[in-house]
Amino acid sequence: MVKRIIWTSRAEQIYSEILKFYVQRNGSKTYSKKLNSEVKKLLLLLSNHPFLGKKTGLSNTRVLIKGNHKIFYKIYAEELVVLLFWDSRQNPEKLQEYLTDRR
Repeated sequence: MVKRIIWTSRAEQIYSEILKFYVQRNGSKTYSKKLNSEVKKLLLLLSNHPFLGKKTGLSNTRVLIKGNHKIFYKIYAEELVVLLFWDSRQNPEKLQEYLTDRR
C-alpha cells in the first residue's frame, strides 16, 4: 500500500486538457465529472494494490488500462507517481514522445 499519490506536472496538464476537451465537445461537464470520479476510484485501487497495472517496456513503469484510458505510473517505497494519463484515442506517436521525454 502506498501512502501518497503524486501527479507529475505533465500528467496533470494532459489530464486537465482531456477533461476540458470533453466539456467542449459535449457542451456540458457531465462526462468529465464522471471520468474524474472513475479516475479517483482507480487511483484509490492502485494505492491499495500498486502492482495491479501491467509492466511496460519502460524502466519501473506500469500501466493500468480502463476502457479507453490509461494511467502510466511508477511505484516507490511510499509513493505512487502518475507519469501520464492517456486517452488511447489520441495520437499514439504523442504517447511515445511523452513517455520517453524526461521533462
